[in-house]
Amino acid sequence: MVSRSYGQYCGFARALELVGERWAFLIVRDLLVGPKRFSDLQRGLPKMPSNILTGRLKELEANGIVCRRAQARPLGGVVYELTEDGRDLEDAVIALGRWGAKHLGPPGPDEIVTDDSMAMALKTIFRPDAGAHDDVAFEVHVGEIVVNAQVRNGEATIGRGTLPAPDLVIESGPAIRALLSHEMSPKEALKNGVVRIRGRRALLDRFVALFRI
Repeated sequence: MVSRSYGQYCGFARALELVGERWAFLIVRDLLVGPKRFSDLQRGLPKMPSNILTGRLKELEANGIVCRRAQARPLGGVVYELTEDGRDLEDAVIALGRWGAKHLGPPGPDEIVTDDSMAMALKTIFRPDAGAHDDVAFEVHVGEIVVNAQVRNGEATIGRGTLPAPDLVIESGPAIRALLSHEMSPKEALKNGVVRIRGRRALLDRFVALFRI
């Protein structure tokens, strides 16, 4: 099933037919972080009407991008997750996210940050070439959102929530973008109160080298 047609025999056009409807890519983004119940998706996309979410999930299911799975007890219930074909969209999501991050600017008054969007943001801007010899764990607090990044041998594992023993804890708000885009140095960010840290100061320099827009 394809929800609409551009009438073009082209791979790019076909991709837009499959995931180009509004909100569809954001659903894919959140499911790349992990499987979710319908209510989890609603929480992460609070401005998306529930009937639109239902419709998009049906389209993504019909197109073989998302599937439903019954959870084992004691959790129970049904979760949505990406199929293998859906997981193949990760590189496209990361590339679009990296491109879009350069055009963000300051957040609008009604724009929010979610744990899934922040987790994918870190995955998007990770620079594996800078972390070939690292073995370090970061915990990042953006307001009430908490995500973590464990970097080892050029690979980053990104998750939600706290870590048992992070090497560096970073606390900030949406203004952390100025640090990650190198509009502000770590020294300036600390001096201006844009970020606060718990851990060695030098690790903030490493974080900015590893994760940059």
